[in-house]
Amino acid sequence: MFSRLKAEIQVVFERDPAARSIWEVIFCYPGFHAIINHRIAHFFFRKKCYFLARFISHISRWLTGIEIHPGAKIGNGVFIDHGTGIVIGETTEIGDNVTMYQGVTLGGTGKQKGKRHPTIGNNVVISAGAKVLGAITIGDNVKIGGGSVVLKSVPASCTVVGVPGRIVVRNGARVTDGKIEVDLEHHLLPDPIADTLVAMQARIDDLEKRLQSYEKEVPNYASVQHPEWQKRRAGNA
Repeated sequence: MFSRLKAEIQVVFERDPAARSIWEVIFCYPGFHAIINHRIAHFFFRKKCYFLARFISHISRWLTGIEIHPGAKIGNGVFIDHGTGIVIGETTEIGDNVTMYQGVTLGGTGKQKGKRHPTIGNNVVISAGAKVLGAITIGDNVKIGGGSVVLKSVPASCTVVGVPGRIVVRNGARVTDGKIEVDLEHHLLPDPIADTLVAMQARIDDLEKRLQSYEKEVPNYASVQHPEWQKRRAGNA
């Protein structure tokens, strides 16, 4: 138990430069509280003490603003930064070294029983306000941009942005001395919509230049009518 607690504290120091002391982490980090409370609730959930498990998770939500169903499976090294508004559904499965920011939803779709929530791989970063919905799989080393809505499975080592989520392939997590380094630069993400607008503007500029060059070649605008219209009209008369 103490080794697990020490590991959870160490995760906070590794990913939050604002953490200054162990006591600050223990008493002032709601993400840390939510993970510890979930470990307890999940233990009772596996023992089929469903009411007690839900009651513990309910109290944890009231204290932290983070709602994690006791049935969710959460791996090691999961870090929740700030965390207000995070919702994690019952059949969610989260791998190791996952980082989540405030407002994230790992939710289900439909009313069917069974697996209806996402499976998150290892070394995944889910930015603020992102929604991952349905029984989909998010591969290892994936980064999900802020405010994105992901409705389809994402392969490993990709970046997802937009509504609905669009995939931009990247190299994934950096490797340093054989260890995976979690990439927290979630503000440095490509924007396919902005890229498309830039491409459209470049095309418009090119067309305008071509139109201007054509206007210089034909200074006197020709009539839209047939050049022989006067002769033809006199002949008909």
